[in-house]
Parts: sequence; C-alpha cells; structure tokens
Amino acid sequence: MTASETQSGTRARETQIALGLLAHVDAGKTTLSEGLLYLSGAIRKRGRVDHGDSALDYDRQEQARGITIYAKEAYITHHGHGYTLLDTPGHVDFSAEMERTLSVLDYALVVISALDGVQAHTRTIWQLLDRYQIPTFIFVNKMDIAHDSKEELLAELQQELDPHCVQFYPHNDARDEEAALCDDDMLERFLAQGSLQEEQLTALIRERRLFPVFFGSALRLDGVEALLDALDAHTCMPEYPEVFGARIFKVSSDEQGNRLTHLKITGGSLRVKTRLYQEEKADQLRRYCGRGYEMLPEASAGMIVAVKGLRSLYPGEGLGAESEAIHPVLTPYMTYQLYPVSGGDLTQLTTACRQLAQEDPLLHVTLSADQKQLHLQLMGEIQCEVLLQQLKDRFGMEVRVDEGSVLYKETLAEPVEGVGHFEPLRHYAEVHVLLEPLPPGSGIEVASRCSQDVLAASWQRLILSHICEKEHVGVLGGFLISDLRITLLSGKAHLKHTEGGDFREAVYRAIRQGLRRGKSVLLEPYGSFRLEVNEESLSRVIYEIERIDGQFQLQASDPGMSVLSGSAPLAGLQKLARELPSHTRGRGRLYHTFDRYLPCRHAQDVLEARAYDCDRDVQEPCGSIFCAQGAGFYVPWDEVENYMHLPYAYVPEQEAPSPRPHVDARSSSRSTPASDEELEAIFARTYGTKKKKVSDRESYARHEQQRASAQTRLLPECLLVDGYNIIHDWEELQTIAVSDLAAARHRLIDLMCSYQGYRRCTLILVFDAYQVKDQGTTMQQVDNIYVVYTKTAQTADSYIEQATHRLAEEYRVSVATSDGLEQLIAIGQGAMRISARGLREELIRLRAQGEEAASAYRSSGFSQPLAELRNWEKEDS
Repeated sequence: MTASETQSGTRARETQIALGLLAHVDAGKTTLSEGLLYLSGAIRKRGRVDHGDSALDYDRQEQARGITIYAKEAYITHHGHGYTLLDTPGHVDFSAEMERTLSVLDYALVVISALDGVQAHTRTIWQLLDRYQIPTFIFVNKMDIAHDSKEELLAELQQELDPHCVQFYPHNDARDEEAALCDDDMLERFLAQGSLQEEQLTALIRERRLFPVFFGSALRLDGVEALLDALDAHTCMPEYPEVFGARIFKVSSDEQGNRLTHLKITGGSLRVKTRLYQEEKADQLRRYCGRGYEMLPEASAGMIVAVKGLRSLYPGEGLGAESEAIHPVLTPYMTYQLYPVSGGDLTQLTTACRQLAQEDPLLHVTLSADQKQLHLQLMGEIQCEVLLQQLKDRFGMEVRVDEGSVLYKETLAEPVEGVGHFEPLRHYAEVHVLLEPLPPGSGIEVASRCSQDVLAASWQRLILSHICEKEHVGVLGGFLISDLRITLLSGKAHLKHTEGGDFREAVYRAIRQGLRRGKSVLLEPYGSFRLEVNEESLSRVIYEIERIDGQFQLQASDPGMSVLSGSAPLAGLQKLARELPSHTRGRGRLYHTFDRYLPCRHAQDVLEARAYDCDRDVQEPCGSIFCAQGAGFYVPWDEVENYMHLPYAYVPEQEAPSPRPHVDARSSSRSTPASDEELEAIFARTYGTKKKKVSDRESYARHEQQRASAQTRLLPECLLVDGYNIIHDWEELQTIAVSDLAAARHRLIDLMCSYQGYRRCTLILVFDAYQVKDQGTTMQQVDNIYVVYTKTAQTADSYIEQATHRLAEEYRVSVATSDGLEQLIAIGQGAMRISARGLREELIRLRAQGEEAASAYRSSGFSQPLAELRNWEKEDS
C-alpha cells in the first residue's frame, strides 16, 4: 500500500480530533471559538465576550468578568471531519485548568494577539505544549487593528517560540520552501520535486517539526475559514488500541448538582452502565457542546465525553490501559487562610472546600492540627475571588480571606543519603534513599538503583509507590520539597515480619533523615513580568523593582510610555501591583506570571517568622524505630547510622570509598573470619549496647569469657537449620511446597539426614509452629538429626537465637539461614553462619564425594546436645 493510500485510508476513518484553544488573556480566543462554532454550523448566531452571550462562557462569573474560567467542550463537524473543541482559560490564575486539558489533546491552536505579541504566559503555554508533545497551529488575531506587519509578527514568533513557525496562507511556493527547511529529508524532496505533498506537511506538523501560522481577525471572521480548511487537510486521528483506556481531565457539576467526570477515550470503547471503578458505573455518557449536550449509548476511541455516576476519580487519573496518573507542572504558589463570616461553622466550610477540591485537586485543603485554621493553595487573587463566589452560590457560605502569602518550598544544595528504619515488635523494614538536587522547575523525580539481589522487585515497586503517594515536607520550615530526585539505593525486608505499611514508614523516615543530614535551601516563587509605565514615573518604578530584588531590561520606549520586562520574586511583584496605581497615577500596567522557584534571598527572616522545629514534628519524624529486647525504641536522626542494618550505599565523588561493614544475605559459602568481624561490628552497634543495659554486668562478663575460651578449644560442631527459610530458598523444595508443604518438609529432612552423614556434626532442623494453637515445643530424633517444632507464638529465628546462646559454650555452633537479621543475631551469640545457597552448594559438593563420605560416616559417631536443649526447654516452661 502506498503512502498516499495509507493516508487516504486514515482520513476516511477520522471522525474525532481533540483540538485545544489556548491563549494569553485578551488574545481573542473566545471570539475565535465563536467563529469556529458559527462557520461549522454548531450555532446560528455568534456571541461576544463583552456582550456576555458567548456560547462557551456561559457561567455567571465568566460573563461578569469577561474571561474564561472553566474549560468547556464543543463538538463540531466541518467537511465530514469531527472536532471536539476545548476552550481553555487564558488568565494566569486559571492556568492549572488549562494544563489539565493538555493530557487529552491531539492538536493545539494557540491564539496570539497582534497588539500584544508573545507574552510571558504565551511562553509558558508553549513550554507546556513541548512537554506534552502536542502538534500546534498558531492563529495571530486582531490583524485589523495591528500596528505591526505580518512579517514583523512572524519574525517575533520565530524568535520567541520556534524558528519553524511558517505562514501557511495563502498557499504558495514560498510556504513549501520554508516548510522544507524544517527537515533535511523534506528539503531533498522539495529540491527534487519543486513542492511538497499535503501528507508530507501533515507528517511534519504531527511530529512538531513545523508550526503553521495563520493571520486574521476572529471578530470579522477573516482567516477563520482558511484555518478550518487547514485543520481538515493537515490533522489526522491517532491510532488507538483495541483495549479500553480513558484519561480524566476535568470534574464538574451540572445544574442539578450531579458530579460529572470528563474524560477522553484513548482505546476501545465505553458503553453506558459499564463498571469502571470498583462499584461505580457509567450511568450516562454526555457529549457537550457548550451548555447543551446529547446522550450517547456508546463512546468510541478519540471521543471526549462527560460521565455521570463516577464519584471517586480525579483529574489526571486514568482508567483501563491508562494506568499511570499525570502530575501537573503548574502548581499554586499562593496560600490563603479562610474564615467563616459571623459565626459560621469551620467544619462545614472545610467540607465544602474539600468538595471543590474534588474538581480542582490543586486547591490542597489544609486544616491545622488544632482545627482552627483552614488554608487553601491558589494561583492568585482572581482565583481566590472566584472561589469565594462559588462558596456563596453553591453552599450559601459567606467567607472572608486574608491577604495571602506566597508558598515557599525547600530543596537540597548537594546529594545526601537518607536512612529510614521501622522495627517495632513483629515489624521490620529498612530503606536507603539518595536525595539529589535538580535544576529549578524540575519538580520531584523518582528512580531506583537497587539490585533485585538486595531487595525483591515487588518490595522495590512498593517503596517507589510510597515515595509518590504523598507530598513530602522539608526540615527548614515544613514547606513542600521540590527540584529533587529521590533514588532507592537499598533496602531490607524480613521474611516473616515485613508488611507493606512497614516500608511506608521506613521510606518516609529515610527522606526526612536525608533532608536533616543534608544542606537544605529555602526556595521562593519568581515570576516574569512586563510593565508599561509613563515616562515621568519610570525612575520611581525602577527603584521599586530594585527594592524587591527584581531584574529588568528596557524592552521598548515610545514617546510618553516605556516598557520594562524581567523577573522578580512574586511576593514583591504582587506588592508592586497593589502600589502601582499610586506610583504611576493610574497609568501603569503590570502583567506577571509564575516562572519558577529560586533560592530565597531573605530566608532567615522567613524561617524566623515560621518558627518551625522539625525535630518536634511528630507527624513527620526524622528519626527511626529500632527493636531490642522485644520492644521498639526511637533513635534520633543523627544516631541512626549507629544502629542501621545496611551500610551507606552512596559515596560522594570527591571522597574516596571507605570500607563499611556489609551483610551479604545471599552468600554462597561459609563465612570467613573477616566477614564475621564485620557482622560482629554491626551487631554490636545494633544490639550489644541494649543487651549490656538489661543484663547483670558480672554475669555478662563471665559469659563472654567462657564463649571466647570455648572458641579457642576444639569443640564438636552443631548446625542449626531454619527449615522454612531453606524450603523457600531452594528451588526444588519451592516447587514441592506449592502443592504440598508437608512433602517439602519431609524432603528437607531427608536431605539434612544425608548432609549430617557427610559432615558428622550435630544437626538440629527447626520448623515454625508458632501459629498453631496450644502448641508446645516438640523435639524428636529422625535418623541422625534432631527435628524441632517451635511452640505457639515462638518463631524459628527466636528458637535458634536461644539455642545458639545455650550451646555456644560447649559447641562450635553454625546457623544455616538466608535471613540477614537472623545471621546478625547468630554472629552476636558467637555462632558462625552459612546461607541457604551456601548450604545447598556444600550438600552437592559432599554428595559428589560419594562412598568416601558415607564410609567416613559409618566409622564415626556424633555428639548429642539433646539433654542440654531439653533442660532449658523445661526451664522456659
């Protein structure tokens, strides 16, 4: 099939294109949307923003303010091709609403005013389109009243946005030549053919290597028809998979108060009454066109519909194949405190705000610990005013608000490793993470460098999900952290005692401990601004910009007026905006938009006013929980390294690696004296101090002396084997255990009998029976080994720890297990350790010796510590 045939076949199936309209405020975006609706036949009469009768801005606050506040949908057709228009807000305060629609767009149409040119918010929109990789058309509006020519405006677009912005109408050879310069292959084709085919231009647009530009006037419908024709010719519907998927971008309420979930079908189809989430079904499928809508029995891939019946899903989440949530780039940078008026109920106000937060998750409703202060995070004053009006109209609540303050954030100046340990009784988890600073505006990134030999993949996935499930706060002022990469370095779980919640506690504490160890930096929001000021006030305004630590340059100077542009802290810009009328006698105009977070220049003043003590924050602890003598105890952040069970995994590049104790839980051979000394050091840091505190000093000293003396004498060997640990480690036993655990247990007993014959040692095989009701410790001799079943509430590792302690003075005790913590305990009791893998390899090696080992066994006997074990079992009972 030729390329043209493929293109033709694709066009024949195209019925759904999601087209977003984006612009800076007052660029004429809503007027253009009215023109598109009118020319496509969706409306019979065009409305106007200044008249308050536009088809898409029908909300009362939108009509009163003359701006778009909420994203709206409208379905239109043109020459047999279907488009869902998404009209987005242009005001900076509602840019988060605009960004949410980007996740469902196939193409974008950016509207630029010929009077204002490329504004700061226009550049923000362009950066977001690049991040989401959305093919883009550009419409330069208000050409009927423009001061600059098309050539001058096009040059500005190429300089400020992208060099590949090309004027598309009227069609001529110059257009094809400019488009061919965007791609080397297309340039060769143009030189060979003298022109470019329409499908070749379409491919360049889809791959974001070409950005068509149209000039006109939306109010007069100049250029709008040409724009629609170009959309027909140069857009194509993406290929969607057969499996169902959907992406949610908006939550709203209809006039009856029903919750509507707006989503795009990204695969398969969706029918009415289909169960989508838990017990929630799609009761209705609505396709909106402004205020009105039509009911659909089924929605196919590419369609944007509003679903009635879903109650638990939020913007950014996905359904079906769209499993991963999308996190926005633009986030609020202001916080406001709300107060009920005249004795209102703060609890009811909190409930209402949380209901609004379901529609806009970035509101971040926060109620103080004493439940006396309610805070919301917003993008600016206009959004705050709209929110107050919503509370009044929808919930009948009169609310006042403070002046607001900027939201500070925290980051790190250099990489640091954080350690978190959570080990109350019968729980266990340890996590090591690396915190690395990223460039401004990067947000939070999550990665893993942990080997699956150290920690299973399932545990790693759980840890990464815990990192992402909440917004972590810093240690300077309790502000949210940003511009950091959090990398999982290593971790440790217990075979029996680790639960999912243990890793949540450990990773939270690891992040906090890392922040506490590192060099934290306070960040504040900076914004880009454009300031138009009369000449007689210029010097005063420049003084004010410098006073708020702003940087600026003189962009233009006309007789009587000057234009300044630059960046400054948003807190200062907001203050300047309030004072500007008095500084300029009402003739100055300031436009500003959020840019990024940068180090705060007055951090000490901010932190003193905040008065935050991270070490007293019980909700966000920096220390860890360890266990000794059957009880958990809290270890402060600066002492965690003296108790942690895993070594530091990160070594700064400027430092030479220094040897650290390391536990290899999967060692394939018996331990050497050197590695035993390393484990002994870890055990001493973790458990030794606690044991000395609770035991009699003289008795402890005598015990240590006897143990040291025993190790210098030639003593018989005793091997303690953790039975279920071996079963779950050896592949051949795992296979048997899946269908019959008892059979796997008997098979291990046979193998251990064979092993004892080769080794000529006393072998005690221990199995857990701690979950069996009214079970006492049972010990029986099976052939040439002892088999022990522990009593109720006693685990195998606990039994082995006690047995090791009792037998260490008379026997050279070894413990066979791959439980790293159990190995540490055994080493602390003076025993040797061998891993499950090492035991298996030794068994195979000994078997290979055959009759020689069997002959050696038949000519020798073995020691029996059974009496000693039975005696202390009686003492315990």
